[in-house]
Amino acid sequence: MKKPVLVIMAAGMGSRYGGLKQMDPVGPSGELILDYSLFDAKRAGFERAVIIIKPENEQDFREVLGNRVSRHMQVDYAYQTTDRIPEGFAIPEGRVKPWGTGHAVLCAADAVDGAPFCAINADDYYGREAFQLCYDHLSHTRDEGDFCMVGYLLKNTLSETGYVARGVCELRGNSTLHDLTERTHIISTVDGPLMTEDGKTYTWLSPETVVSMNMWGFPGSMMQHLKDGFPQFLSEKVPQNPLKAEYFLPSVVDAQLSAGKAKVHVYTTPDKWYGVTYREDRAEVVEALQRMNNEGLYPSPLWP
Repeated sequence: MKKPVLVIMAAGMGSRYGGLKQMDPVGPSGELILDYSLFDAKRAGFERAVIIIKPENEQDFREVLGNRVSRHMQVDYAYQTTDRIPEGFAIPEGRVKPWGTGHAVLCAADAVDGAPFCAINADDYYGREAFQLCYDHLSHTRDEGDFCMVGYLLKNTLSETGYVARGVCELRGNSTLHDLTERTHIISTVDGPLMTEDGKTYTWLSPETVVSMNMWGFPGSMMQHLKDGFPQFLSEKVPQNPLKAEYFLPSVVDAQLSAGKAKVHVYTTPDKWYGVTYREDRAEVVEALQRMNNEGLYPSPLWP
């Protein structure tokens, strides 16, 4: 069995943040959030990472991150571009937005080369425990339908600056994913988290709700599922919203669940998530990482 690979989705445009947030230093010695993910992944046992980027950002990633990390673990790159679509399909006129997280991971298929893999966002801080849970699961699974997800309590994933999008999980028996619904507008209030679909009517959510932060563990066969589902997305969803429709990774997971071809074990961590959805979030992330450094959870600098 091939060793698990870390797959990092870093080709997003960062529109709400206002720039390439993956390159913004937040650690005590100028580390990126992604530095901490790679460091925690290496401590968990991952020996190789594949970073999915836009081709035009490769030099920045190599200079700011990859060159120093590659002294400690293997770092490869995969490229997400809008023209990576099956034969017979065309890019809608005016389409600039990437095709989404499912397409991003699919773009890394050749680099992953059939290995089990953990997929994460580049701009989220997940914590050491999350990587250990995912690595251990991937190292012991032998079932092609055995997926896993690391979930977080909603109260630990909110931004005080603005709304967030979260995958709200419905669990069976506290550890098996039954359903996952993408909620694109959740806000933090003094009365607890509220969600809305229309911007007018709000529904209360329990702060203890388990949500997905897009940290998944998959067998290598997941790449084929992504490949098989992409043409249907292009045929059915893109005509409805040609400029913004996205092929979401969780939607492919849901399709496998509905077809009875997979099960998802959910590991819920009490750790707090940190991220920079908005530029104003950066100060909280900087403060948190400095505190963790002071407590001895991380060295500074991370990479000697």
